[in-house]
Amino acid sequence: MISKSHFVHALACSASLLAFTAGTARAADADATAATAAASDSGSGITDIVVTAERRDVSLQDAPLSVSAVTSELLKSANITDITGLNGSVPGLVVARSGGGERIISIRGIGSETPENTNTQPGVSYHIDGVYIFNSIAASAAFIDVKQVEVLRGPQGTLFGQGSTGGTINVVTNEPSADALSGNVSAGIGNYNYKEGNAALNVPLSDTLAVRGAIQFTKHDGYAHATKVPGVAKYGLDDEDNTGWRLGAKWSPTSNFSITLNTIQYDSDTHGPAQKNLLDPEPDPRVLTQDYPGRSKVKTQFYSGTMRYETPFAVIKSITGYQKLHSEQAWDADGLDTSAFFAQTYSPVSFTGYSYDHVPLWQSGTESWSQEINLTSNGNGPFSWVAGGVYLHSKNSQYINEYNGSDDDFLRPALPVSTPYDDPDTIPLSYAELSSITRELYAFYAQGTYELTSQLKLTAGARYNHDKASGTFDSVAGGTASQSSGAYLQPAGTGSLSNHAWTGKVALEYQFTPENMLYASWTRGFKPGGINNSAAAGNAYSILPAYKQETVDSFEVGSKNRFLDDTLQVNASAFLYNYKNMQFLEEDPILYGEGISNAPKARVYGIELETTWAPTEHFTIDASGSWLEGKFTSHYDALDPAAASAAQIAAGYPDYLFWTNFFPAVLARDAARADIKGNRVPKLPRWQGSLAATWNGDIGPGKFTGRAQLIYRGKYQYRLFNEGAVDLTPSYTQVNLMAKYEPEGTNTDITLRVVNLFDKNGVNSRFSDPYGSAQVMHTYIPPRQVIVSFGYKF
Repeated sequence: MISKSHFVHALACSASLLAFTAGTARAADADATAATAAASDSGSGITDIVVTAERRDVSLQDAPLSVSAVTSELLKSANITDITGLNGSVPGLVVARSGGGERIISIRGIGSETPENTNTQPGVSYHIDGVYIFNSIAASAAFIDVKQVEVLRGPQGTLFGQGSTGGTINVVTNEPSADALSGNVSAGIGNYNYKEGNAALNVPLSDTLAVRGAIQFTKHDGYAHATKVPGVAKYGLDDEDNTGWRLGAKWSPTSNFSITLNTIQYDSDTHGPAQKNLLDPEPDPRVLTQDYPGRSKVKTQFYSGTMRYETPFAVIKSITGYQKLHSEQAWDADGLDTSAFFAQTYSPVSFTGYSYDHVPLWQSGTESWSQEINLTSNGNGPFSWVAGGVYLHSKNSQYINEYNGSDDDFLRPALPVSTPYDDPDTIPLSYAELSSITRELYAFYAQGTYELTSQLKLTAGARYNHDKASGTFDSVAGGTASQSSGAYLQPAGTGSLSNHAWTGKVALEYQFTPENMLYASWTRGFKPGGINNSAAAGNAYSILPAYKQETVDSFEVGSKNRFLDDTLQVNASAFLYNYKNMQFLEEDPILYGEGISNAPKARVYGIELETTWAPTEHFTIDASGSWLEGKFTSHYDALDPAAASAAQIAAGYPDYLFWTNFFPAVLARDAARADIKGNRVPKLPRWQGSLAATWNGDIGPGKFTGRAQLIYRGKYQYRLFNEGAVDLTPSYTQVNLMAKYEPEGTNTDITLRVVNLFDKNGVNSRFSDPYGSAQVMHTYIPPRQVIVSFGYKF
C-alpha cells in the first residue's frame, strides 16, 4: 500500500522533473540559433501532430492538457484493428473485454463498472470525427480509413461534458480533398488463415467538390477453440470476419464555407470471444472445455454531417450525427462442459446441481442522433474562446434469454419475444429481460483563454449538463412470468429520472520558450445517474430504484517540451483525482435483483511520461509510461455476487431452497457484505508503458523502415471488491516487430508484421460475470501473428 508520504514524495519528484524541464528549456533557448541551423542541414527533428483537443485544430505540444495521438502508421505497424489493441500504447489507458462484444474503456482507473447495462454511460466518451458514439460494442467500427486516434486523459469538464469523467477518445478519419486524385490498396495474409484487404480512393469532382471512399475486411480463424461443442471437434473462438466501408463527400463552394458528409457501415459475424473459466481443467489457455457454440453478430450504421462557416468574428460549426446498432451475442456463461459445471454446483444439502448456464441471446439495439453547434473565435487578440451547445437522443433496447438446468437440452435456443406467458418453454429460463431506455441529454458550454502576458495564459470554462432517462422494463426470474395473458414479457414504465450539473475547468499555462510550456489545471467531470430497472419493478431488497450521478475533481500539473533543436520531446504530467459516487454493479440479497450502486469516495493519483527522441533523420525512439495509485477512502459495505452465493449455500439454502426459505436466505446473503474502504480502484495498473525504436533509410533501390516495440501492462484489480482469486488480472509483456520496404519509383511496398513475437498468453482482462452463475473468466491477447501485406498508392 502506498502511504501519503509516498504520494507526497511522488509529487515532489514530478515537480522536480517539471522544474528540471523548465530550467533546461532556458539553457536550450540560449543555443537555439545554432541548433536550428544544424537541424535544417541534417533534416532531423520531430514532426508536429495537430489534434482537435479543444474543439479547434492545435499542435499537440500547444494543448495544455494530457493528450496522446496514435497515427495510422503506428496502428498498422502493431496490427491494431480495434480499440482493444491500444492497451499499453497510451499512458493510463486500459481496454478490457467484457461479456459478448463489449469493451470497457478506462483511463486512469475511471471508466465503466457496469458491464452490459444500457442504463449507464461510459466514463470515457468515444467519438468519430467529433460525433459521440453511444454504445461501446460499436467501437470496432470506427477503425476504417483512420488518420489518427486522439486520447484525452482526465475529465473533460467543459468541451466534452457528461460521460467524460475519465477522458475522451476521438477517432479522426481522412477527409475528402479536392487537391488531387489519390488512393491506395493493400492486401495481406498470415497465420491462422489470416486475410486482410483495404482500399481507399479520393476523387476530386471539381475544384470545390471531392468524394472519398474506403473499404476493408479482416478475416481469420479462431485463436482459441472449444472442445465440447456437440458435433464440432474444435469450435473456433476469437475468430474474426468483418467488413466495413466508408463514403464521404466534401463541398467547399467558397474559401470560408464547407459541408462534409460521411457514412460508415460495418458488419461482423463471428463465434465471439474466448472467455476461459478459471476452473477449466484444460491447462492450455487457448483450449476451452466449453460446450455451447458462442456467436457474435454486430451491424452498425453511422452517418454524420459537418457544416463549417468562417467569419471574421468566429468559425461556426454544426455537427450532426445519426447511428444505429444491432448486436446479437450468445456465449457459454458457465465456461465449462456439463460434467465439470455440475461438479462445481452440486449441493449435498439439496442433492441438486446445474449442468449448464448458457446465454443463447443477448440482443442489443441502439438508435440515436446528436446535434452540436459551436463557435470558435477567429481573431488574433489576447482573448480566444469557444462556445456551443449539444443535444443527444438515444434509445437503447435489450432482449435477454438465459438458461440453467440439469437436463440434457443444454443447446436450447432463445425464445421469440411473442412467446405466450403459459408456454412451457419459459420454465427452463433462469432469466429473461425485455427493456428499453431512452436518454435525452443537452448541454451548453463556453471556454475562454486570455493572455495575461506574452508568456502567461489563463483558461476558464463552464458547462451546464442536463440528462433525462426514462424506460420500460419486464423480466422473468426462474421461468415464472407475472403475466396472466399475452406474451410472457410485457414491459411497463419505470418512471423517469433527471440529472443536472455544472462542470468546468480553470487552467494556467506558462510558455517559458516557444518549445517549453508548464501548465496547471483544475477540472470537474460528471456522469449522470439513472434508474435501476429491477429495483423500480420491486424485485430488489437493498438496490435503490435510482443511483446517483458521479463526479470527479481533477488537479493536474504538466509540462510539454522540445529540446536539442526539436529532436527530443518530453511531456510529463502529475495528477490527483477526488472521485465521488463511483457507479458499480452490485448484487442484491434477493436473487436476480442486482443493480447499480455508488461507492462514496475514492482518491486516484499518478505520474505519466511520454518522450520521443530523434537523434538523426533515420532513427527514432518513443517511450511512454505511467505510475498510478488509487483506493477507496470511505466506508461502504458492498455485496459481491460470489460472496452472496457462498453465504446462501453455507446457510443451507441453495437452488430452489432459497425461494422456500426466502427471508432467512435473503438475510444470509445480505450478511456477506464487506467494507471496500482501502480497496484498490479497479482497472488501475500501477505500472504501464511502452518502448519503441524505429529506423528508416535507403537500402539498395528503395526505402526500408523497421520498428520494434515493447509493451508492458501491469497487473490490476478488475472489480472494486478486490477478491484476489477473482479480480486480480495479471501483468503481461508483449513484443511487436514491423519491417517495410518501398522499392524506389514503384509506389509499392511490402510489409512484414510480427505481433506478440514471443507468443505470450497475456491476459487482456479477468471478467467476472455479474449475472447468472457468476463464473470468472480470462480473456487473452492474440497469440503470435505473422502477417505479410502488399500495398500500392498513387
